[in-house]
Amino acid sequence: MSKGGAPKKGLTPGAWQEARALIWIHRQRLAVGLALMLVNRAAGLVLPLTSKFLMDDVVGRQRWDLLSTLAFAAGIATVVESSSSFALSQVLGVAAQRAITDMRKQVEGHVMRLPIRFFDSTKSGMLISRIMTDAEGIRNLVGTGLVQLTGSMVTAVVSLGILLYLNWRLTAMTILVLGVFGGGMATAFARLRPLFRERGKINAEVTGRLAETLGGVRIVKAYTAEKREELVFAKGAHRLLRNVAQSLTGVSAVSAFATLVLGAIGIVMILVGGSSIQAGRMTVGDFVAYLMFTGLMAFPVIQLASIGTQISEAFAGLDRIREIRQMATEDDEDETRASMPNVKGDVAFEDVTFEYTPGVPVLKHVTFKAPAGTTTALVGSSGSGKSTLISLAMTFNRPLAGKVLVDGQDLTTVKLRDYREHLGVVLQDNFLFDGTVAENIAYARPHVTREEIVAVSRIAHCDEFIQSFEKGYDTVVGERGVRLSGGQRQRVAIARAILANPRILILDEATSSLDSESEALIQDGLHSLRQGRTTFVIAHRLSTIRSADQILVLEHGEIVERGTHDTLLAKGGRYRQLHDKQYNFERDRFINPGEDFTPEPVIPDLPKASGAGGAL
Repeated sequence: MSKGGAPKKGLTPGAWQEARALIWIHRQRLAVGLALMLVNRAAGLVLPLTSKFLMDDVVGRQRWDLLSTLAFAAGIATVVESSSSFALSQVLGVAAQRAITDMRKQVEGHVMRLPIRFFDSTKSGMLISRIMTDAEGIRNLVGTGLVQLTGSMVTAVVSLGILLYLNWRLTAMTILVLGVFGGGMATAFARLRPLFRERGKINAEVTGRLAETLGGVRIVKAYTAEKREELVFAKGAHRLLRNVAQSLTGVSAVSAFATLVLGAIGIVMILVGGSSIQAGRMTVGDFVAYLMFTGLMAFPVIQLASIGTQISEAFAGLDRIREIRQMATEDDEDETRASMPNVKGDVAFEDVTFEYTPGVPVLKHVTFKAPAGTTTALVGSSGSGKSTLISLAMTFNRPLAGKVLVDGQDLTTVKLRDYREHLGVVLQDNFLFDGTVAENIAYARPHVTREEIVAVSRIAHCDEFIQSFEKGYDTVVGERGVRLSGGQRQRVAIARAILANPRILILDEATSSLDSESEALIQDGLHSLRQGRTTFVIAHRLSTIRSADQILVLEHGEIVERGTHDTLLAKGGRYRQLHDKQYNFERDRFINPGEDFTPEPVIPDLPKASGAGGAL
């Protein structure tokens, strides 16, 4: 717990609610498990009872005829105890794994339906921890942990009744010692719960940073930042170590305290029990049985040191999971919205303003129309708002003011899932999944035929390089498509968009990773793809948007010019400046490669980075 901060809640009402829901869902298996546990505990009472008869009747009164009967009873009880223990692990073990699997599926499904803004501000490692690690803890609620604790408590109550019958004075003193132990346990767990909650948070942060480092390993190596990342990870790992060390210290203290309590009970039994035998209030058999039943009564209390810790971890995990599940998903928001089964493709922005940071608008009063089947190109310098405009068209963000209309319907009033079924995208980040080429192309329509996949691959000029692979369309592309070149990944992404057959097509730097030859090949494919579809194109290469029906020039979040390529060139405004600058650059770069087209920047001497600099 942070010093000076507000104390953290041990168990929230939400965690209790989640726990009750889990137990109710798996109530039948838990009931069977509890029955098996009671049978198991009842069988465990037989051995202490036979010990009394063994000492008092068989040995004390020389009733040797009872020896075989007692041995048979003990043997049957042992078999029943062993069998019920095995059955218990099978019944509750399966229940626990099913509960963990169901919880992971539910949390993953919920997370995937959260708005994009949530992912923009949340590390993927934290989400992975919520889905995989936190769900693991519930095994102690619907598995053997809770049932063992319940069964042990029942055994303790029965044992207490027998102990009071055997010697109420000794039992009263034993209960007093166990009461002190119970109070200490409650205090200890109140301090341990925040540590378990904090451990989940730290683990998520460390996992998230590690995922980033592994995903960006090429950048790490390119800038010789291995040592820096080692230090960042080491700091996180040591934070986790300190938390675990504190938790272990607390648990160890509880265990040590439990040992002291057992020792205190033993001393009480020696003194009071010995005096009772001397005074004739107890027989030797009574005393031996009393020792065994005391163990049965004390065991559940001692067991709290382990099961209680595990259940506390489970509650902490449920609390973190509940935080995620309480967030409204896009499906929740869609419940009251109108369906949009068909999309013609008329898109209009009406006085749209948007900002990521309050008071810093990225788009300012943007108004334009993109009729169905037309191509609208967006140009402008970096940071002018092009990608933000596209994100609004894809409903990844909502306008702060104004409206985005599709076929005359405000996108804030229609179901996002319905609308997005008519979208196709090729973004700057050509994300491919770790599967085959065919699976990535068919991502939007996974049940299409191989012939359809090959057909769109030819349009996107993928077929030529895919056929050169040994396994062709069954070639695995690796994580994020790492086994393909940038241009190959781009063409696969374009083929994926073609196969989706969208009504509204988003091309964000769709040819940015292609060389001039590949770009020329694919322009025809993109041109045919755009036919009959409303297309938005972001392109720094102005030569790729000559055929656009309208070009919007954005600067500082505002549309400063609009028109066709020829009309904008004739105006001699901002578009002409961008065009001439790029034309001169390409001319000097490709026609006169020996001439310097721009002076080299003067870079002051800087001390060489050691690679072990401060954490990012």
